[in-house]
Amino acid sequence: MFVHFSIILIIFKKKKIEFSQKSYDSLFHAVENNLREMGLGDVGVNKKMKDLNKIFYDILLKINNSKTALNINKNLIIKYFPQLNDLNSKKYELFNEYFINFYHFCFELSPETMIKDALKFRV
Repeated sequence: MFVHFSIILIIFKKKKIEFSQKSYDSLFHAVENNLREMGLGDVGVNKKMKDLNKIFYDILLKINNSKTALNINKNLIIKYFPQLNDLNSKKYELFNEYFINFYHFCFELSPETMIKDALKFRV
């Protein structure tokens, strides 16, 4: 989820369009509500949200290795998806291809409907 959201934010930045704070807040409120539904108390939710926020910003700031096109940072992906540790594996290639395709799909969408239409993305 954070990789998808990061790619959408990268697209907004490349298009020089401001991303709605309301949309950002909605994502994190939904995550927080799900944690509460899973039975975490206030202290547990606060700690988990702090950890998830750090992970999100780590992904957002480091996912792209290029100024011009999307180039997925392999080391970052392996950090959060250790099962893809073999960089020559078919799984990593599929993972990388999926997110490159997602980037191109979303880049063509209008900013007003990008998040809603991104949910329709299929490989």
